[in-house]
Amino acid sequence: MRIALTTLVVADYDDALDFYVHGLGFTLTEDSDLGGGKRWVVVTPAGGGAGLLLARASGAAQVASVGHQTGGRVMGFLHTDDFARDHARMTASGVTFLEAPRAEPYGTVVVFQDLYGNRWDLIEPKG
Repeated sequence: MRIALTTLVVADYDDALDFYVHGLGFTLTEDSDLGGGKRWVVVTPAGGGAGLLLARASGAAQVASVGHQTGGRVMGFLHTDDFARDHARMTASGVTFLEAPRAEPYGTVVVFQDLYGNRWDLIEPKG
């Protein structure tokens, strides 16, 4: 077994697509109209792996969870084979970094946030 998709509750499909595709360099894998204003929108990291199902919030509980799906903890971990390249591209795309890059025993890492405030790590693992 493997994880195929993780749902990310978003406020707006198109704003989320812009961030994940243009800001992070993800690939739009699917965007299907489900009727009634709902869409099945999947993005995947350029290097492959599990995708994100971008699900527009519906109802008060879901709206309240946008940007807070993990209670302020880091939600996602993006591995890269070239930290400097991806950090520079993301910076140029307007991604908000919450700290300066740092060296850790496991690799080079920096915390950034998505357009809703969810925290992510960009990591170039050692070895």
